[in-house]
Amino acid sequence: MRRRLDVANARAAWWTVLALARARRSLRRNGIRGIRVAPPPPLPESASPGVAAVLRRLPHTCLERALVLQRWHASHGAPLDVVIGVTAPRGEFRAHAWLEGEQFDGPDFQEITRIPAA
Repeated sequence: MRRRLDVANARAAWWTVLALARARRSLRRNGIRGIRVAPPPPLPESASPGVAAVLRRLPHTCLERALVLQRWHASHGAPLDVVIGVTAPRGEFRAHAWLEGEQFDGPDFQEITRIPAA
C-alpha cells in the first residue's frame, strides 16, 4: 500500500537529499572527525518515512547513511552514536558504519571508533 506524500515527508526527503550530499562533501574535505551535517528543518518525527524513502533510493555509503540518520534522530531528541567497525583479520576485510543499537545481518564487526551525536 502506498502512502500519499504530505508536505512534512516531502520536506524531510528534500533535507535528506541535501544532507547526503553535504555529508559526502564533508567527509571528502575534512575526514571522519570534521563531519558536518546540517540539522533538518523543524519537522515532526512522523516525517521519517520521507527520510527512509530517499535512503532507499539514492546511492550512499553506510557511513553517509549513519551520519544523516544520526542528525535526524538527534534533532528529535534521540542522540545516537555512529559506530564504525571492521571484521576480524581472518578472512576478507570489511568495514561498516551503523547507528548505536541498530540490528543488521552480516558478519560480526569489531568496533574501532564512535562518532558521538552532536
